[in-house]
Amino acid sequence: MNKKIFALYNYMIALLACLTVAVLLTSCNSSTMFSDKTESFTFVQISDTQLGFSDYQRDIDSFRQAVTQINDLNPDFVVICGDLVNDANDKSFSDFKEIKSSLQMPCYCVPGNHDIGNKPTPESLHRYRKIIGEDYFVVEHKGTTFIFVNTQLWKEVVENESEKQDVWLKERLKIASEKGQQVFVVGHYPLFCKRADEADEYMNLPLDKRGELLSLYDQYNVAAVLNGHTHKLTLNNYKDIQMVGAETTSKNFDKRPLGFRVWHVEDKLPPKHEFVPLSQ
Repeated sequence: MNKKIFALYNYMIALLACLTVAVLLTSCNSSTMFSDKTESFTFVQISDTQLGFSDYQRDIDSFRQAVTQINDLNPDFVVICGDLVNDANDKSFSDFKEIKSSLQMPCYCVPGNHDIGNKPTPESLHRYRKIIGEDYFVVEHKGTTFIFVNTQLWKEVVENESEKQDVWLKERLKIASEKGQQVFVVGHYPLFCKRADEADEYMNLPLDKRGELLSLYDQYNVAAVLNGHTHKLTLNNYKDIQMVGAETTSKNFDKRPLGFRVWHVEDKLPPKHEFVPLSQ
């Protein structure tokens, strides 16, 4: 009788130990899931501040006005989709940085063709990186990954640069996917203007590279691709990927008012955006 009680006692101890381990594992998994959950936040998309594209002083005033309104809105951060200036020189970059520094939240920029040239060179890339900062990088914010890219390296192949960005992009998309995070890609050139299979032109990325990127973005469940360059409002979708080229603060070719877009990000919901015009 004592042996049976002793065996039952040992069995109960072992069962309790197993249950304790299971609870701990569940707790760890729940904690991991919570850490990767997307928290609600807003950010602002600006396209083509491009100081000097219309009238230099007017473009400066418009950018300053945008900064004032954005500070009032107080988003989590701002992204600028390239063509920071029209002519890349010391004065224009200095003026851009001075106005940008008035933002009361982080601001992340990518280069456009006017910043590093239609055909980037090692020299133009070095200059941009020295004056403005990295031309492609990642920012993680509240469970969402933002991948900032240099689309000029896809428009024109630059030896020892374009392939390096391609490898880096795949790695970053894979990491975000493994974390279960929503992904935004921010660049200058749109992949396409109207159709995914449209012919190559000045305003879009080459068809071969475009197809490669679209496949990659679809594979890793990219939520949205943000761009500038066209100076027109462009709203496209590829499968479930939103592709948004926002209004500029310099000059719009489609007669849209100058302004910027405010994005709203929430967990398990497609991101939404709205236009905010510059005040007169």
